[in-house]
Amino acid sequence: MRRLAPKLAAKLALCLTLLPTLLGAAEPPVPMTAAEFEAYTTGKTLTFSQRGEVYGAEQYLPGRAVRWAFKGDVCRNGTWYEEAELICFVYDHDPGPQCWNFWRQDGRLTGLFIGDGFGSELSEVAQSPDPLACAGPDLGV
Repeated sequence: MRRLAPKLAAKLALCLTLLPTLLGAAEPPVPMTAAEFEAYTTGKTLTFSQRGEVYGAEQYLPGRAVRWAFKGDVCRNGTWYEEAELICFVYDHDPGPQCWNFWRQDGRLTGLFIGDGFGSELSEVAQSPDPLACAGPDLGV
């Protein structure tokens, strides 16, 4: 599967966020900058849902390091960075970037995945200062 170029992905994300306004809905969400994202997430473990079901959780460590686990799966270590106004993640098991637009909605983080053609959206459903509980040999720190 081909990945979208970051600049094209950013333009597509902008179009998706403007769509509700064009259709007469509420104001579109304003994507977070890297500094806003870092300030909101660092030191927290956030649990995300997709379509009302828990999807996974991510621990945000200092230095833009992360630890992700799908629900019931092993933890994956990685890092995040900003590219073309998107927040992109790279994990040890998959070096290809996974880029998102994030914004705050009703005081919680919401993310729209850019690159799969479907615009997958995740919503924060819980947050904790505790480390991510990891299955198997890679225990949370």
